[in-house]
Amino acid sequence: MAIEPTVRYPGISAQGFAHPAERAATAAIRTVPGLDRVVKLLTEHSYERRLRQLLTGNALRLGDDQLPGVWALHQHCADVLDIGRCPKLYVTQEPVGSGLTVGTNEPVTLVSSGLVGSYSDDELLAVLGHEMGHVLADHVGLTTTLQLVQMIMRGAVRSVPLAGVPLVALYLALLEWSRAAELTSDRASAIVTGEPLVVCQTLMRMAGGPVKDLNLDAFIRQATEYEQEKDPFARYSRFFAEITTTHPFPVRRVRELIAWVSAGELDRIRSGSYLRRGQEPPPSEEFDAALEHYRQRFAVMLERAGEGISTVLDRISAWLGGGEGGPPQNAAP
Repeated sequence: MAIEPTVRYPGISAQGFAHPAERAATAAIRTVPGLDRVVKLLTEHSYERRLRQLLTGNALRLGDDQLPGVWALHQHCADVLDIGRCPKLYVTQEPVGSGLTVGTNEPVTLVSSGLVGSYSDDELLAVLGHEMGHVLADHVGLTTTLQLVQMIMRGAVRSVPLAGVPLVALYLALLEWSRAAELTSDRASAIVTGEPLVVCQTLMRMAGGPVKDLNLDAFIRQATEYEQEKDPFARYSRFFAEITTTHPFPVRRVRELIAWVSAGELDRIRSGSYLRRGQEPPPSEEFDAALEHYRQRFAVMLERAGEGISTVLDRISAWLGGGEGGPPQNAAP
């Protein structure tokens, strides 16, 4: 598609459109003892670079001389959200449409070849705008931590001496935060595209694949039916499927985005009435209540794991800091 003249939102703050659950979950998860120390060490030592190498080592870096049209869409997203330094962009060989942004000092965005090859430019812009929302909202530090925990649990990072140490509670807390963060970035995608139905259409394609003749109205009705399900057994059963995912189900994301747009929030931002960086207000009573909800939820997760979480964080911290039990000398930089 021909990129329309950029509508910029100078100094826009993600806090002004962040989903309440994401703001509260972010604040609550940072109360986990020692977690901030681990995130800080991730940015100061070699792990972030190592993770970036693992993710991009088998991927294609885009730029003015490599898929320039896709790179231009990516830069467009950065311009709209007034992000001065555009993250590097890679395409990785994967048939499923997906995207990921990691790295705090130097964010890197990866999109799948299935997305670039099969989705329309409008849909690709929606995904890239979503990923740029993660950058603006500073989700990348916790996303990188989640990637670390996932890789340790899968055994992909064998140099970390954490065998037998329970990571499940920390992992579930990070997943809870991740699902809430996706809702904020869906809103960023709507801001970038200016067309929330394009975002909904893209979520429909991710649910059903890049097939022809999909009906967005039918999918929106499906999202409403899912949200209004009255069978308690059905709701109970799907809960256990949802809590193990990094992203909410597409039907839930569509429903949440439509509710936000219907409340007039997107129109307010497009009219220029949006929160600027550095002008974020103090938390409200509503936010405090939501924060307490997540704080208690995460506390239960950690309590069930006993002292395991503290041990995990201490040992990850020691490894990242090069202390006792640190990585072998030949670890990748």
